[in-house]
Amino acid sequence: MTQTQPSQSDAPVLDVRGMRKPDKHPTIFATFRDLPVGEAFVLVNDHDPVHLHDEFEAEVPGSYSWEYLNKEIRDFRIRIGRTAATALPRVVTNTSAAPETVPDAGGAVWSLRLRERDLDSNVVVLPPHGEIGEHLGPDVDVLYHVVDGTATIVTEGGDVAVAAGDVLWLPKRSQRRIVAGDDGVRYLTVHKHREGLPLTARTPV
Repeated sequence: MTQTQPSQSDAPVLDVRGMRKPDKHPTIFATFRDLPVGEAFVLVNDHDPVHLHDEFEAEVPGSYSWEYLNKEIRDFRIRIGRTAATALPRVVTNTSAAPETVPDAGGAVWSLRLRERDLDSNVVVLPPHGEIGEHLGPDVDVLYHVVDGTATIVTEGGDVAVAAGDVLWLPKRSQRRIVAGDDGVRYLTVHKHREGLPLTARTPV
């Protein structure tokens, strides 16, 4: 696939040197988001924005260009261009790989952390007989895909047993308690993006 390169004509300039630090990256990404494909802007910063470049690699890899025009103290200039209409599809995790670390009580070992997204997703691990206590679900439907192990979902209408390969639908605001089986459980959750969705695991007693 051939990517469209940003034009070399005069590009608008975004000088963030006088901005508050918390405002810089959101402003830069907003400027990038508004670019047509093939266009660019020139970022002016007082230092080399290496962390910003890391964010671009995490958020929109393959769909932007990054060209240094000047590298002087207090006057770093980078031409940032848009080479694709959207972020490109990519692999973000592998659910078959065992997590490197697992909290003693279990919990999320991976979460989708992209700046702009319509979905939230987590990989959750519970130890043998660990549980997430009874609670009402959020105002969004949630899908659980059981990667390995077994669990029991305790609902107000009875228990639902799940095992590796099962996909469980949890309707919004449904009551549930999740109890891992003898070998623990690992599952992937997917739901519409929602701020502040709590996930608390309890250690078995």
